[in-house]
Amino acid sequence: MSLWTPKTAIKGHNSKRPSSGLDPRELLGPKGGEPIVGLTAYTAPTARCLDRHIDFMLVGDSLAMVLYGMETTRTIDLDTMIRHGYAVSQAASNTLVVVDMPFGTYEHNRRIALENARRVMDETGCDAIKMEGGAELAGTVTAAVDLGIPVMGHIGLMPQRVKSAGQFKSKGHSDVARRRILKDALAIAEAGAFAIVIEGVVETVAAEITKATPVSTIGIGASAACDGQILVTEDMTGMFDTFKPKFVKRYAELGRLMEEAVIAYASDVRARRFPGPEHTFKKRAKKPASK
Repeated sequence: MSLWTPKTAIKGHNSKRPSSGLDPRELLGPKGGEPIVGLTAYTAPTARCLDRHIDFMLVGDSLAMVLYGMETTRTIDLDTMIRHGYAVSQAASNTLVVVDMPFGTYEHNRRIALENARRVMDETGCDAIKMEGGAELAGTVTAAVDLGIPVMGHIGLMPQRVKSAGQFKSKGHSDVARRRILKDALAIAEAGAFAIVIEGVVETVAAEITKATPVSTIGIGASAACDGQILVTEDMTGMFDTFKPKFVKRYAELGRLMEEAVIAYASDVRARRFPGPEHTFKKRAKKPASK
């Protein structure tokens, strides 16, 4: 099978998701063209809100921290990722959906990695998967691509390799680190990934990688020169306030608005202003018996 084999042609495919008519090649296009827009989505309501406005949504393992309150992304499991991936994929009909392969499901055994990747594709109906890793992961990426599973790469800061939130630090400050990250990018691109996320990398290094690689680069805490950008939706909208990464721009403060709504609701309940007559049901009048 080629890289762009339709999901329906992959043996065992059983998703009931309506075809979106999209495939990962839509992320390619000419380098330096209109920037690609990505955001994370973990739930169907969020997916429906994002659909039509962005180019791709990522069901990221960041949901471990954002939704489940875990310290890192490392403790989320495959079944949980599949449940969220399914919810997002069923709700998104216009946007490419990519699902993260969680920690421990693909790094150490290629056969198991392919089985898990196929399961994610089959059970969620997503359009592609994402794997974190550099040159050492290239063989697994190629094997997945050969099965018709589109792969998005992820280099630079790789959260799955971080054991505590305090270890999230930018990469590429030394020349040795710069060369290593560039080598990783080129290896993953050559392996067949259709795009590569560059996270937490020094701006000049991310720009250099974007210029050197033939596939689209998606920046998060990287460079405006990347072919696209992605943020965690809850970071961008102010719903996640445990910490705020340097690279996040807040476009709203929904967390604050939600708290204000909760305060108003609680006040109404305690004062018996809610529910009002318009929120309750009246007993229907009996219809007269027909003669």
